Amino acid sequence: MNDNELYPIGDAARRSGLSVSAVRFYADAGIVEPAHLSGAGHRLYDVDAIARLELVRTLRDLDTDLDEIRRLLEGDTTLHNLLTTHLEIVERQERTLRARRAVLRTLIRQGGTTAQADLMHKLVSMTDEEREQTIDDFWNDVGEGLDVPDGFVDRLRAMRPILPADPTAAQLEAWIELADLVRDPAFRDAVRTYLHETYTTDEWQAMATEPMQEFIYESGGPLVEAVLAAYRAGESPRSPWAQAVVTRFMEAVTAVSADTALTPEIRNRMADAYRRLPDIERQIAEEDAASEDPVYDDTHGRYLSLVTVVNGTGPEEDTLPYAWIADAMRAPDDGA
Repeated sequence: MNDNELYPIGDAARRSGLSVSAVRFYADAGIVEPAHLSGAGHRLYDVDAIARLELVRTLRDLDTDLDEIRRLLEGDTTLHNLLTTHLEIVERQERTLRARRAVLRTLIRQGGTTAQADLMHKLVSMTDEEREQTIDDFWNDVGEGLDVPDGFVDRLRAMRPILPADPTAAQLEAWIELADLVRDPAFRDAVRTYLHETYTTDEWQAMATEPMQEFIYESGGPLVEAVLAAYRAGESPRSPWAQAVVTRFMEAVTAVSADTALTPEIRNRMADAYRRLPDIERQIAEEDAASEDPVYDDTHGRYLSLVTVVNGTGPEEDTLPYAWIADAMRAPDDGA
């Protein structure tokens, strides 16, 4: 286009991607006026006016308000500020639509009622403080009268959902399910019963103590990761690297669980236990499936799995290499 040339309204419309009626409307509204009127009263547009029309078309495609566009073209704001403000609006709309989609998908899946729709809308609209209080109320109720070592319930309470500022639909759906569950008295009773029946036995009572819980959730993590790193690197279970990391892990476990030194006999017992773990896990799963009492996957396990989805952490994908660990655990003078 020639910078000095004037174009009739039809050409201006074609070059800007607008209809003639839209170009005429923006002129009458004082948004983009023609550069010149011919003697016959025809509207003529120069290159600058056509460029402004193109900008108006783009901003209107983004649902930008006409008054905002007028302020921009009159120099009362900058394009950067206008686009930044509009982006914030679009992102708020996106979050709202995502929340609605999560509610609708959950209602469709559950065959929900009007009352459930109202409840789910309230759940996704909760403030951070309201979500925190919902989880605290759950653990306060579950922990009431639970015969476990001091601090155990607080350790469980620390595993809590933290919905991000910009959650995905899956995170919102998980939060809806979790919030609905923790408010349900039947679910609270089931979790309390499972924890009571599990952690009042002699074997599991020790697992609930503060030292063991600290090891499981904090200090033990790096030790387990060091063992897995050796395995992933293709090390032999009897290599110096594997022996060093597995021995450190076993020493820590023995110190916490038995408060004693690691001996060859303890090493071999732990190795035998690790080799049997897959069979034990399968047996527990079969017993849980046949049980009429509350079980892990339906109670505390369900709570934790939903928390991992809400938090975006997800479960560990690695399956523990039980046989490799068992071989590494065995005392050096026993099959080394």
